[in-house]
Amino acid sequence: QVQLLVESGGGSVQAGGSLRLSCAASQYTYITFTTYSMAWFRQAPGKGREGVAAFDTDGTTNYADSVKGRFTISKDNAKRALYLKMNSLKPGVTAIYYCAAGRTRDIATLIPDEYANWGQGNQLTVSS
Repeated sequence: QVQLLVESGGGSVQAGGSLRLSCAASQYTYITFTTYSMAWFRQAPGKGREGVAAFDTDGTTNYADSVKGRFTISKDNAKRALYLKMNSLKPGVTAIYYCAAGRTRDIATLIPDEYANWGQGNQLTVSS
């Protein structure tokens, strides 16, 4: 089965550090990619999937309160790629970060059920 969304860039980083996650959607056509809302979610062990940041087709962005001012979501239509730049990472956070895409009802939503397409996830560990 072809994975349509492929995350990369995770790993281990020290608290206070920075990291950039990438989500490649090279299998999407340009039209599909530019008409999909896209977002980053994360899931810590034993917890539900949490919306982190979203980027809608009109450029609207939305961030979870916990990451505002520290994370930046961006999208490169020509490269069919979504990014999440994370600064000032907090210690003790281990989560799998997922890229998601779809035609959502609400603009830049952080509700997981709104997205029909998901990557396999990429783990991030922040150590103190």
